[in-house]
Amino acid sequence: MAREHLLTLNAGSSSVKFALFARGEAALVPVRSGQVDGIGSGGVANHAQALQQVLHGLGDVHIGAVGHRVVHGGTRFDAPVRVDETVLDAVVALSPLAPLHQPHNLAGMVAARQAFAGVPQVACFDTAFHRNMPHINQRFALPQALFDAGVRRYGFHGLSYESIAQQLRSQHPALAAGRVVVAHLGNGASMCAMYNARSVATTMGFSPLDGLPMGTRCGRLDPAVVLHLLQDRSPEEVAHLLYHGSGLLGLSGVSSDMRALEASALPQAAMAIDYFVEQVLREIAGMASALRGMDALVFTGGMGENAVALRQRIVQGGAWMGLQSDASAHPPDPGSPSAAHRPVPVLVLRTNEEAVIAHHTAQLAWGAIA
Repeated sequence: MAREHLLTLNAGSSSVKFALFARGEAALVPVRSGQVDGIGSGGVANHAQALQQVLHGLGDVHIGAVGHRVVHGGTRFDAPVRVDETVLDAVVALSPLAPLHQPHNLAGMVAARQAFAGVPQVACFDTAFHRNMPHINQRFALPQALFDAGVRRYGFHGLSYESIAQQLRSQHPALAAGRVVVAHLGNGASMCAMYNARSVATTMGFSPLDGLPMGTRCGRLDPAVVLHLLQDRSPEEVAHLLYHGSGLLGLSGVSSDMRALEASALPQAAMAIDYFVEQVLREIAGMASALRGMDALVFTGGMGENAVALRQRIVQGGAWMGLQSDASAHPPDPGSPSAAHRPVPVLVLRTNEEAVIAHHTAQLAWGAIA
């Protein structure tokens, strides 16, 4: 009998990331991972063709379950769910809140359901990790009727934060039980304030456009700017500007890639980096305030894990908060009067969203990991 495998898919606008896990006797065993790029160009017309490329590369394996990353779960989805027509309809309805991601997540699910008819499929939502934040941290200063209608802070990158929470529990249990700020810095960037490995506050709000500046997204912005822009631009033009023409790209006019900015001698590239560092430092302080202190800072994500010079600048700029990259990874006793003056350790952990998706998918599809 062929060994059963689990496939995870993270479908973006121009790529499909995948990971394959074998169903072992006591655990899921990572087998292979990768991605297909160039959807819409380079001979890959759509997500269905991209999935066919993934399957061709995997060879003759028996897929017994498929797990998907879905960015926005709204108020309805606070945990992973089996995919059915009702779930697909709900994902479609939430697409306007995450236009860079949701339609492509949906396309990946539709393609996978066609390729694996009858195979259990599970949707794992980036917003779910934050659904139990304190009520006050989910609110905007808007009328109750709008909150009830779903205009609230959702938070994103939840699968990444769940991965970091799991790693902290296993590798640094004392830190996991305390007050940790996690900085997921990549083309999409956000932060999460965690207490006892649970989300307390996060920088992204109603949509993945909020909070930190990102590769092409503006981040936090005075809403009056949007009203001003709408006076002589269409909503579609403004949306394209804020999602695709802002952030590091808009500031620098050079690139959305931190590596290209660091390599550039142009002053606007340096200014974009300076701006990003400044906003990161402000958000770290804000997340620490939500926790009433900070016992550790964790970097993750593409930039967080790999941009050494960037991390050094952030740690140096946050020295007044106690940030110290060589500090021992032991949190101060919260009851100690001198706790606020102790060094705050800085960790770098590689996020593993695929493993989180695989775990949830196995639980829902098979009832257990093994």
